Amino acid sequence: MNTFNISAIIILIAFAGFLAASESALTSISRVLIEELESKRGGHLLKKYSKQPSRYLNVLLLVRKICEFTAAALLAVALLRQYSSAQAMAMTVAIMVVLSYVVVGVGPRTLGRQQPHKWARAGISVAYFLAFILGPVTNLLIAIGNAITPGKGFRSGPFTNEAELRDLVDQAHERGLVESDEHEMIHSVFELGDTLVRELAVHRTDMVWIERDKSLRQALSLALRSGYSRIPVVGENLDNIIGIAYVKDLAKRALDHHEAEVSEKVEQHMRPAVFVPEIKIAAELLKEMQRDQIHLAIVVDEYGGTAGIITIEDIIEEIVGEIADEFDHGIEAFIWITEDKARAKATLHIEDLADELKVDIDKADFEDVDSIGGLMAQKLGRVPIAGSTISIAGWTITSERPVGRRRKISSVIIERIKDVAPEDHE
Repeated sequence: MNTFNISAIIILIAFAGFLAASESALTSISRVLIEELESKRGGHLLKKYSKQPSRYLNVLLLVRKICEFTAAALLAVALLRQYSSAQAMAMTVAIMVVLSYVVVGVGPRTLGRQQPHKWARAGISVAYFLAFILGPVTNLLIAIGNAITPGKGFRSGPFTNEAELRDLVDQAHERGLVESDEHEMIHSVFELGDTLVRELAVHRTDMVWIERDKSLRQALSLALRSGYSRIPVVGENLDNIIGIAYVKDLAKRALDHHEAEVSEKVEQHMRPAVFVPEIKIAAELLKEMQRDQIHLAIVVDEYGGTAGIITIEDIIEEIVGEIADEFDHGIEAFIWITEDKARAKATLHIEDLADELKVDIDKADFEDVDSIGGLMAQKLGRVPIAGSTISIAGWTITSERPVGRRRKISSVIIERIKDVAPEDHE
């Protein structure tokens, strides 16, 4: 192994280490520190970096890889002159693994994170020069990579965005700088960018809606029982949503003109509905809802039919987690109140209900459902709300307690029918 090869390998590894330290410093430096360093040497370049970090980080990665591979090639050539092919290959792999991991990986990256302000100022000048020379090359390589990779690629490459930031968040969490709930929330924000609206929307089978020809009193009654302040108004069917009824609009009209409660229809006081495709990215929808001050949107499928509804709370809940209701605890699956009256969870299986009541329930009555809540929805033809009642096998089942932000029925009251069985109603 001659002196030239040794010197070249040392220079290449040292330069790769410098680039690794610079990359580590640039990814960990904050915008606040960049503003503080703006008046110092290299500060104006750091300002440019903060506006377009991928341009500089991608080229640093490219050149660092070139240095490491070139050093490996030179080492292999030098060792082949003294050893057999197998021995030279094994020695090259062993030496380069150690050098790449320790001299290029651990050491320089540690220094870069320990003193980001120094290494960032030193590295940005080199990065700026390399980006000017090799910028088109990195863009071409990224374009080729995106072309041969299934799915949508990253315009600026995958090296400098979400993955590295997630890693920083994980490290901060491990060090106790970020609490567990904050850690989960940050990751949820990233996931929101890959989440489709249809994954968060309330399915059409769980929607609460009202017909256009219903009176204001009926609409207000539905709103009070369901707990919703905005209710879709349908025309001919659920695939024909013509607007949104706001409780505050209906209540104001009824308060100002008492006769309007029964004489005026919901369609006279509804607001226009906003429609969004179910394949829309949730993060994009959140921005639009904030910008346009939209609280509720109708989700439509590829055929234009109603797939469900989505509110701004649905999207926020995906970030902060499920918002539990104070009544959603301590409800037993089934409990007798009197000999003829009991309370049960809406999620209780129908067969378990039949066992408790000691009755036979025809399986045809719950062919496509399993729970009490599902049975009520099937027989009513819509989502049960507080006060909704059905009768089955000599018993009435009345939905009792809505919980959570989506106001799903949590419990039901079951009473024995003594005289005349009431008709199913809502």
